[in-house]
Amino acid sequence: MNNDRRGFFKKTGVLGTLAAAAGAGALAPDAAHGQSAGFAASPVPADGNPIMTRGMTLLTMKSGGSYSLGVRTPTGILDVARAAKHFKRAVPTTMDALITGGDRGLTALVAKATSTPIVKALFVDEQKIEFGPCVTNPQKILCVGLNYARHAKETNNPIPKLPILFNKFNNSLNGHNGTVRLSATPATSYDYEAELIIVMGRRAKDVSEADALSYVFGYATGNDFTARDLQSRSSQWMIGKTFDGSGLMGPYVVTADQIDPNNLQIEGTVNGEVRQSSNTSDMVFNCAQIIAYTSKLMTLEPGDVIYTGTPEGVIAGYPKEKQVWLKAGDKLTTKIEKLGELRFSLT
Repeated sequence: MNNDRRGFFKKTGVLGTLAAAAGAGALAPDAAHGQSAGFAASPVPADGNPIMTRGMTLLTMKSGGSYSLGVRTPTGILDVARAAKHFKRAVPTTMDALITGGDRGLTALVAKATSTPIVKALFVDEQKIEFGPCVTNPQKILCVGLNYARHAKETNNPIPKLPILFNKFNNSLNGHNGTVRLSATPATSYDYEAELIIVMGRRAKDVSEADALSYVFGYATGNDFTARDLQSRSSQWMIGKTFDGSGLMGPYVVTADQIDPNNLQIEGTVNGEVRQSSNTSDMVFNCAQIIAYTSKLMTLEPGDVIYTGTPEGVIAGYPKEKQVWLKAGDKLTTKIEKLGELRFSLT
């Protein structure tokens, strides 16, 4: 392994994980899943606790109507399905299969594919990838409202005493470099919400705050794109939150072992202008508190995602005379420290 590749793996936390996998011996086929995990989510193990992958930066690649798993490496994006076929190994080949069914040889496959001699055909140039939503089939998409103190203040709302929960549906899922088609929704007051996303990795029911983060598979950059005029039609926010393409996430899921979710810089821009700039330390309820609270109300499953709230700077927080809502042609980004930059445009 050359120094550049070793430095990359050390920085991203992959080196130790891959070394351990390589030392474990040959890659064992997953007999329970036949030749390959395929392009569908695997059943959650009976105890709800799949073996979670560590030390990786993962993404979903889209080709036609299909999704497949990629792993970010210094050589490029490892196409897991292509590598599994080349090395004749049965591993999860979609993000959903990985999260719900567990690692099942993926870490060892990545170790083999990134060892010399490198088979370049197994890697894809990231600039040529069409990204899908980084999680493509969550059972639940939960969101937390007014969860940054300064955001609550700017919108003239009291700081919540308990997490305010609402939901999106899978029709809202959208990925890095995606577009949101505004003309498809009967609304005019479009707004951005840069957010940290939690991706659950274990079944969680009535868990403690102390244990809550051990149930997390990883974290992602997100944007809870919102139609404020629909949101305000009633006391229930849902219709302003779950229109097609409004649940943006990506480009990556970074595994939880590499991230402190309570101290991440978060930034949102519109056409290059910084509109939101904050830190997750300003959350009213941190990630552990959100998970613990939510798990007392419902069972969280592997693959469930939670949008954890947005910081100050949204258009809805401006004085009314300064509110200029988003429009077709606008280009937006959400950037979170260590998780990458999510880009999307409006049409």
